This record gives sequence, structure tokens and C-alpha cells, in this order.
Amino acid sequence: MRHLSKVTMFLTIACWSQAAVSEIYIHAGKLIHPKSSKIQNDVTIITIDDEIISIKPGFLKPRSNEATVIDLKKKTVLPGLMDMHTHISFEYGPRAQVERFTVNDAEFTIRGLENAKKTLLAGFTTIRDLGDGNNTTIAVRDAINANRFPGPRIFTAGKSIATTGGHADPTNGRRWDTMFDVGPKGGVINGVAQARQSVRQRYKEGSDLIKITATGGVLSVAKSGRNPQFMKDELEAIVQTAKDYGFTVAVHAHGKEGMKRAIKAGVSSIEHGTYMDREIFALMKKHKVYYVPTILAGNWVAEKSKISGFFPEIVRPKAAEIGPLILSTFSKAHKAGVPIAYGTDSGVSAHGDNAQEFALMVKGGMEPMAAINSATYHGAKLLGMEDSLGQIKPGFKADIIAVDGDPLKNIRELESVSFVMSRGVVVKNLSTMIQNQASIH
Repeated sequence: MRHLSKVTMFLTIACWSQAAVSEIYIHAGKLIHPKSSKIQNDVTIITIDDEIISIKPGFLKPRSNEATVIDLKKKTVLPGLMDMHTHISFEYGPRAQVERFTVNDAEFTIRGLENAKKTLLAGFTTIRDLGDGNNTTIAVRDAINANRFPGPRIFTAGKSIATTGGHADPTNGRRWDTMFDVGPKGGVINGVAQARQSVRQRYKEGSDLIKITATGGVLSVAKSGRNPQFMKDELEAIVQTAKDYGFTVAVHAHGKEGMKRAIKAGVSSIEHGTYMDREIFALMKKHKVYYVPTILAGNWVAEKSKISGFFPEIVRPKAAEIGPLILSTFSKAHKAGVPIAYGTDSGVSAHGDNAQEFALMVKGGMEPMAAINSATYHGAKLLGMEDSLGQIKPGFKADIIAVDGDPLKNIRELESVSFVMSRGVVVKNLSTMIQNQASIH
């Protein structure tokens, strides 16, 4: 009989490249199915490698002496969580503007691997990354997929697409003689032809989806945080080209006009959405566009805007104005029935704190089960992976977490995940017992 301590969690990560135990029996005291709002008590979840094989009533003994039993009888078990808006190789701080000139891409890749581990140990087994520099997140994703390092499943947009001077133009705020023309290869476009070229460049580089910055943003070193920054024909060219290459399109947007143009062009999700109103809610429902709120990031920038010198002075008033509004926007969108997928913008706030968004969603009027559903089934649906991710169900991927208490009674339980299985491998188990069936007899 083997016991898992806190040390074991790190030993598991150190041995990440080893193959998963072939057959695992998880004894779950309470199992939450967010999509159906169903709760099962005292069940056994059977996994083989990276797949959930079955869910059976009662606590079953394995038929094979080689199988492993995991005791979660006193835990609440649910699908691995999904964060649809992160920046895994970046984390904002007072030196962020300087680091664009002083930190190499290799260092950002290393930070991405470190942040990926933090994210996974926080219970987030799948994420979207919505914007990096020089394809660092593509390297991180590939290393994780090759089992070289621990981390969540990553679906990355690579470099965000902007217009000249727009929110994701990396030369904003520089001395004028270094404000070079980045061009579509670097994700900055002007006109239809460059819009198409930029999408095709992301395909060439290995991105999983497209991210565009349809309006100004808070942290870009530019005056407006809400003006529209793409013309209609540019947006239509991006979306049409993206569809040809099997991409969905995620849209950073704060201002109404930029959102309206993007939704009508056929995008998949609106991120932040600060100045949404009833017209935008109706358009999103009509076109089946997801809203990814990032309330945590709004709260974070609002708080940091109070600190003199933390943000450049051109950024500070945007953070103070826009940040506090996102919770109210979320509440209105939820009441209006807009489809919502969970997202934090982690990398603005700290990686590993992703679950703090849940309490903010509940504060904004969403029931705990619905909040969990936004971070499981709806995340999978936004990714187009709802047939394999986001549920504990036979045939689905073995991404499973557990907490000590009941998150339906206290949503903040999700901020202290005690068990994480990712791709069929136990990567975190703080307090439970694993038994090898051969040692029981």
C-alpha cells in the first residue's frame, strides 16, 4: 500500500515523461456533472491511460492486481477546469514595459512552462492562450504535448492580430524612430490583403485559433481603451480566411462599435466586452457568440491603477475607468442569456489564481453550478471539443479534479484544489491514499 504526501505531487511532476498507469479506479464521494447539473454520490470512475472508461455506482474493487485505486471518498470530484483567456508566458508587473526590451524569448518560454505548471496544479487542465510574442506559447504547448513538461492542454492563438497603433501593436509607446512597421508577419495589418496574410501566417506558425484586438485596450501604451480598430472589410477577411483554415476567432473588445462589427463578421467569442449593451447582447445570442468576461483582470487593473507609478500614465486612467465595469457587464449579460465561457486573462493577474474568477461570477449573480459549467462544458464547446473534453463521461479525456468541500455551497472551494488528474496522470494529490491492488491481498 502506497501513501501520497505533498512530496509525491512533485515526484509525479518530475516523472512526467513516464507513461500513465494503465488502469485507475477513482472512488469519488460526490461527483458533479456540470452540464446536466446532476450529482452522483459514492461512485467509481475507471480510467485507462488518457480515457474515462466507465462510471459505476459504489466503490468497486479492481479486477486486475495491477490497477491503482485512488481514494476520493471524502472529496467532491468534477471535470478538469478550463480557462478560455490566458497569457501563459507573461505576467504583468511594474517592469513589464521595460522587459519588452530586456528579456529574451527563451526566458519568456521558460516562464511559460513555469506558469503552465502553476495553472495545472490549480486545477485548470485546459486553457486558451490569447496572445504572445514570437510564438513562445507554441513552443510551450508542443513541449507539454510531447510529455516533456507538465501543463494543461493549450490551444494558442500565437501572436494576436492588430492594426497599426492598435492594442496588440508591439511598437506602441516606443520612441518614434523605433516604431517600425511590424507588418502581417508580426501580426499588424492594414487592409484586406494583409488581414488574410496575417491569418495564413498564424497557420504557418502552428497556431490553434485566431485572436484579434477589435478595439483599444487597457494595458496598451495608447490613448483609447475602447475605439474600434478594424474596418468591416478587414474583419470579414480575417473571419472568412480563418474559417478556411479551421480557426475560430477570439476578439478582444471593450467598445460597442468594435464588438458590433466583429459579431456581424462572424467571430466566435468576445473577450472582456466592457461596454456591451442590450443591442450587443441580442446580437451575440443571435449569432451564438460566446462572452468571456475576465472579471478578475478588471478588478486587478482597477486596484493597481490606485498605485502611483505601477502603470504608465497613459494606461492608468484606462485601468481606473474600464476595470471596475466588467463585473456589472457580466451581471447584465448573464441575465440577458448570453452564452458565457470562463476566462480570467491570467497573465494580467497572477497565474495559479485562475479560480478566483468563480467567486466574482457568483457575486455577479451566476449560480455556482452554472459558473462551473462555464469552466467545463462551455469551455469545451467554445473550443469545438465538447465531444472529448469538459465532462466526466465514458469516452472523454481523463482530466479530473477534486476539492475537499462542496463548491456548490462555497464556490471558493475551487481555489484550493487537492487532486488533479491530467491526461490520465495524477499530477497533484495532497491528502489522499493511493493503493496498488496487489498490496491489498
